[in-house]
Amino acid sequence: MKSKKLLLTGVIAAAVVATGIIYAADHIDAPAVTNQTTDITDMYVFRGENVNNLVFVANTQGLRTPAQTSALKFDANTLIEFNIDTNGDAIEDLVIQGSYDASSDKIQLRGPVAPSEKGLRSKLEGNVLLEVAVTPYAASTPIVATSASGIKLFAGPRDDPFYFDLNQYKAILGGTATGFNNPGVDAFAGTNVLSLVVEVPKTLLGTVTGGKVNVWLETKKKI
Repeated sequence: MKSKKLLLTGVIAAAVVATGIIYAADHIDAPAVTNQTTDITDMYVFRGENVNNLVFVANTQGLRTPAQTSALKFDANTLIEFNIDTNGDAIEDLVIQGSYDASSDKIQLRGPVAPSEKGLRSKLEGNVLLEVAVTPYAASTPIVATSASGIKLFAGPRDDPFYFDLNQYKAILGGTATGFNNPGVDAFAGTNVLSLVVEVPKTLLGTVTGGKVNVWLETKKKI
């Protein structure tokens, strides 16, 4: 896989202030990747419980029922990549890459590291910094790995945290409703995603212009 390039198949983006929280969502509106390992549902970036850290969350392969989730797998040919712009020019200065090793059932992490190739194509950058076994569905305790530099890594199925009243949204678009109900009905209740969670000390992100980073999430297939 190291000698292969990876081509963009999915992307979601957001900007995050170092002291704030942001999320971006993309459920069931990209037919080309629906039910594929490259299908991104959400990205979250927020300050960690340790205020000196940022947490990056990538959720993929959404809308899975509990029955489907037990067989849900990461894909060895799909790269999950956080792109981080630290100077406001909308070009990635750093990447955090998660790739799946099927033989060990582990997610391997690279970065944060300056990418040797930018844009729609990527390469696996450098050596594996950290790896973690995928937490099985319904496990009582999540498996978390920690590096000597303070990076933490989790990978595995989780309940979809995104709340959205899809049917009411469709009614608003169709002109049969004027607004959302309070409370609404969560269209994603009871469904699951595969999550990749990386907690990174801010010091590993280098110099950040204006205290803000732009972050976008990509999934890429090996070609």
